[in-house]
Amino acid sequence: MKYDGSFAEKILATRIREFGRVDFSTNLKREDEGGCGVTGFACNIPVAGKHIFEPSIRMHNRGNGKGGGIAAVGFRPEMLGVTREVLDSHYMLNVALLEPNCLPFLKEQFVTPFFNVAKEEVIDRMADWRDLEGLEVKPPDVWRAFVRVKPEILKDFVQKNGFEKMPARWAEDEFVSRNSIHLNRRFYSSLGEKQAFVLSHGRNVMILKIVGYAENVVRYYKLDDFEAHVWIAHQRYPTRGRVWHPGGAHPFTGLNEALVHNGDFANYHATCDYLKQRGLEPQFMTDTEVSVMLFDLWNRVYGYPLEVIIEALAPTGELDFDLLSPEKQALYDQVQQTHIHASPDGPWFFIIARNIPESQTFQLLGITDTSMLRPQVFALYDGEVQVGLICSEKQAIDATLRSLAESDPRFSTIADKYWNARGGSRSDGGAFMFNVTPDGNGSNQLSCYDKFGRKVEIESRKPMDVTLPVTKPNDFESEIQPLLNDTFSDKTGRKTFELFQDRAVHLDYNTLRYAIRNLGRTARKQKHLFQTIINAFTLMIDRKFPLGDKKRSALVRMVTEELNDTFRSLPMITEPMSIGNYVLVNAETGKNLRPPLAVERALVIDAKDFEPEGDECDAVMIADAYRLGWRKFIVFDLRGQRFHGSGFGSTTAGVRMDLYGASGDYMASGIDGMEIHVHGNGQDQLGQIMKSGQLVVHGDVGQCFMYGAKGGTTFVLGNAAGRPLINAAGHPRVVINGTALDFLAESFMAGDPLKGGGFVIVNGLTMDEDGNIIFRNRPYPGSNLFSLASGGALYMRDPNRMIVEEQLNGGALSELSDADWNLIYPYLLENEKHFGIKVEELLTVDGVVRSPKEVYRKIEAVPLAVLSKIPSTDDSVWAANPLAP
Repeated sequence: MKYDGSFAEKILATRIREFGRVDFSTNLKREDEGGCGVTGFACNIPVAGKHIFEPSIRMHNRGNGKGGGIAAVGFRPEMLGVTREVLDSHYMLNVALLEPNCLPFLKEQFVTPFFNVAKEEVIDRMADWRDLEGLEVKPPDVWRAFVRVKPEILKDFVQKNGFEKMPARWAEDEFVSRNSIHLNRRFYSSLGEKQAFVLSHGRNVMILKIVGYAENVVRYYKLDDFEAHVWIAHQRYPTRGRVWHPGGAHPFTGLNEALVHNGDFANYHATCDYLKQRGLEPQFMTDTEVSVMLFDLWNRVYGYPLEVIIEALAPTGELDFDLLSPEKQALYDQVQQTHIHASPDGPWFFIIARNIPESQTFQLLGITDTSMLRPQVFALYDGEVQVGLICSEKQAIDATLRSLAESDPRFSTIADKYWNARGGSRSDGGAFMFNVTPDGNGSNQLSCYDKFGRKVEIESRKPMDVTLPVTKPNDFESEIQPLLNDTFSDKTGRKTFELFQDRAVHLDYNTLRYAIRNLGRTARKQKHLFQTIINAFTLMIDRKFPLGDKKRSALVRMVTEELNDTFRSLPMITEPMSIGNYVLVNAETGKNLRPPLAVERALVIDAKDFEPEGDECDAVMIADAYRLGWRKFIVFDLRGQRFHGSGFGSTTAGVRMDLYGASGDYMASGIDGMEIHVHGNGQDQLGQIMKSGQLVVHGDVGQCFMYGAKGGTTFVLGNAAGRPLINAAGHPRVVINGTALDFLAESFMAGDPLKGGGFVIVNGLTMDEDGNIIFRNRPYPGSNLFSLASGGALYMRDPNRMIVEEQLNGGALSELSDADWNLIYPYLLENEKHFGIKVEELLTVDGVVRSPKEVYRKIEAVPLAVLSKIPSTDDSVWAANPLAP
């Protein structure tokens, strides 16, 4: 049935009549510091709750154990003890019982008179909550019932509210929603001592939350093997609300959705006023609850399409709005005029798990605000099984994939694609959704779309079956091995890599796996070839090259696993005969750290079991090793550990660190002279207050990259997320081969680049899976480019002159001079050395090599308007000004 706008008017009018005018004065609280960890994943097959453990644990730094929660959507009916018909048609009412003895009274008042109950139970839990480390408050018992509104009750409700023309299911949704409000009023918000509250009440949706960490929800309620298509989790606590109480923890629900939130609203009161005018009452005093109330209002009551809901939450503005089609501009203008006073004013990032019964869709949705102050990473793997992931950090995504792959070999430990969203943008709208839908053959498929409904495509390639045994190819000894042996004369490993680069497209998975394993065995047996082969493996991870029908994620996985095995074969620092060029240390033997002996040159750190941060983390141990005399460090199998390179002190020239795996936040922060190479994506806050040295990242970097940096040289193969190089000063020199989402070099204060100051080069390119360079039409997509900069310069590859004045605020476009090219050319040559991106390719436009002046443009700082109006201190000027004191 087509949505009728009059339904919303009737719903809102009758809500106000039923609930009265809302007074929010008792539900307001001064905000606390925000900064949560959110994670979620959706899969085309149901997967167990235990897979939310690792990403949640890895983000403990974003939590404090005062509030954690999970939500799941899309269950197997047999795991709940109901039929498929009951699961799909009934509301799954989950009520937190803070006082279990209130249940009979609760049912008597709010369940039995109104609902037919198909099944009810108090869900299973641990016998004694004190047996679970990390819990300081007993989690609530949870009563679950599968309910439908009694026909006579629904009929009376429809007649009383004038809902006769409304589909019966929509009216029933509204009854369930209102009943929960009444229940919460009676047993939660109206009492000094809280007794119970509704956790969730949608179809095929479950929310559970506690005072504790998110993963303990799964453990306490015995959900380790409980399966669902979509899972989300939240660490820390809401920025408003009862931070010590399970009622104040995330997720929150509207009806058929669950929302978790990282951030805080600056306009919380205005949003509450907007809801008040529509008869809606926040009951838990948190902006997260308000967020899902807005979503439910615009989705279920107003019937807006998802694109319009996202626009109302994160309005498109500035250049992005101007570049929209006239039709989109007209629509978005109406949305903004109607709802701008309710649009959450950031910083915020939402992850929403939804059931959309009308289309039989389970959905995982991520939406970021227009200021992009909260981190977010999306990922997609498409193989024999499909999984979409959204997390605050990439390392949490990788932790989820590792967990899934350990249980089911059809999953990969590495995603096919990782990316960030740009809030309020015309490019993706700042939102992506993963939809799990029936495929017509009795199974489900997962698809990914952006705000505008454009599909995120992954090139169709054959997944690797890791369960197949690896066998020696017939031609290996006669053809491939001799070629490999010939490459070993080049100790840099480049010839070995180039052999794989040239031949990988023609090799099948078995041959490729065997060759890589053979290289690993050779490195372990012939120590003089160890570094050669490690270098070759590293290049295979760092560089993209043609693979034919094989997935790059599969190649990276097999090389990474062999690399880890090879590093773990090294002698441990505690072994009597450990003296060699390389010495291994892990979390256990790190307590036996000692100075290097004789020919020992590099300390190799197995990061797997180290804490993410704190006194027991590997970053602290590495800084201690530096003070003992170690200067070369290789850190492998990283699992989100943070702060690598920090704490070394000044003048660390000659120190080199190579990082493999999922490196964490704050890496290279404050370094002064050392060299760090990241063989993969970086994360947030990299290179903050960097003073000198070199940082090379063979992938993307996250939020607030090089914030407040004072110097050093940095090369980034991929993109920077929001707010790179804000408040950077002195003389940082940076090459970003991709682009930045927005707010690049805001308040840049790096002097005159032609006189020793700092600058940023943006090449605006991307690469396909085979390593082919593709230049973006717009090298920089945002509207905040070099805003309020007072020094330094940006050098932008922009042969089509797509950068416009509207993107600048305090900067000026100018032509590239010979002096400018002489300045940046050596950095582009070094960029070529690190990533293989040739300067000639950068200067090629439409197949023709152009002059640098035709390809690159300079953006330089100009005196800010406010500063240019400050009167001179010349007495004659002051005398001429009659207003001068």
